[in-house]
Amino acid sequence: MAKQKIRIDFCDFWKFLDKHDNFFYNLFSERFEVIVCDRPDFLIYSNNGDVHRHFNCRKIYYTHEPIQPDFADCDFAFTSFYLDDPRHTRLPWYAVLYNSSPAELLRGADFPSPQQILAEKTKFCSYVVSGHSRRRNRNRLEIFEKLSKYKRVESGGRFKNNVGGPVAGGFAGKINFMRECKFHIAFENARLPGYTTEKLPQAFMARTLPVYWGSPRVGEEFNPRCFIDASDFPNLDALVEKIIELDRDDDRYMQFFSEPSLPGNKATEWFDRERLLDRFEQIFDTAGPSVTEQRRRRTRFFSFKRWILVKRHDF
Repeated sequence: MAKQKIRIDFCDFWKFLDKHDNFFYNLFSERFEVIVCDRPDFLIYSNNGDVHRHFNCRKIYYTHEPIQPDFADCDFAFTSFYLDDPRHTRLPWYAVLYNSSPAELLRGADFPSPQQILAEKTKFCSYVVSGHSRRRNRNRLEIFEKLSKYKRVESGGRFKNNVGGPVAGGFAGKINFMRECKFHIAFENARLPGYTTEKLPQAFMARTLPVYWGSPRVGEEFNPRCFIDASDFPNLDALVEKIIELDRDDDRYMQFFSEPSLPGNKATEWFDRERLLDRFEQIFDTAGPSVTEQRRRRTRFFSFKRWILVKRHDF
């Protein structure tokens, strides 16, 4: 049976997006015949610009940032949030980043023992932050400063770097950097339900103990017995005390590595490519005018000639 043809385009993504080799193109190619063109039926766009405003087709918004979709601009949206809207589908960034594969998060027979993991650790704590905003995530600086008073924290990002420059080697280099440390500070940019990025999964891949701050629903995605959740503590001082306790108690530290990072050691629905393909098939089969067409119709029927300027009277 011939595949259904879909005409798509991409815009407003990060630099150097390959329109013929990215998560969405490769996903669609599993079920559809994908045609990338400049007059598409469907536009996939993100939050890095406003080029999407010049398209008149159906628009599908995607972002991995803490930015809510504007359904006045898009027909459908894919974000990490939990939104009660039929036009929205949840798609966490880590599922996109790792191409919907949970393989590195699943615990196989060759997974090292807690004792072996502890034996790998030669440093105390890692910290990889590119930028800093005192308004949005001041706590990322505060946790770094508080922990640094106890022991050296290896900072491999651009912010507060103390290892001779940002860690090289992309995500693989970052994971290798984290692997040497017992703990990793995994604080998100914002605390929003569902906003779970790559920070926690990468710490699991590095077999370090994540100290997490972020989504209040993170326990629905990852095993809460495998990381330290900052929200369980009244303040950062109490959190730091807990980290120090675990650093001084190997048995309690190793308990965090006795269970899988994914609940039941199974892939969650967020990694399910068939779920996404079914959803996109629904979208591609959707009838009716797009938001752009609806806006055009409203503009067409709204005429300034129908309005009369009334002289203002002061009473």
